[in-house]
Amino acid sequence: MKEVTIKYKSNKTLEALKKLSKYLNFSVSDHTVKKVTEKEASINGIPIVVGDPSVDIGKLHDVFTGKDLNAEELRNAAWQRKK
Repeated sequence: MKEVTIKYKSNKTLEALKKLSKYLNFSVSDHTVKKVTEKEASINGIPIVVGDPSVDIGKLHDVFTGKDLNAEELRNAAWQRKK
């Protein structure tokens, strides 16, 4: 379905569009509701949560130091692609 954005100043205009939509077979949706649904995403059923930029990741340095971890090996172990 094609989308059109209409900007209006009066709430009477919105009410008129809603009434007109019943007769001309189009829908009126709220712009703010659409943004909320875009923020909610998931991968394989696991929800994606937006990270907090104020978190200090420097504290994690001691956790991973001296563990002989390799980024490539971690990626291969965690992200197993279907071939």
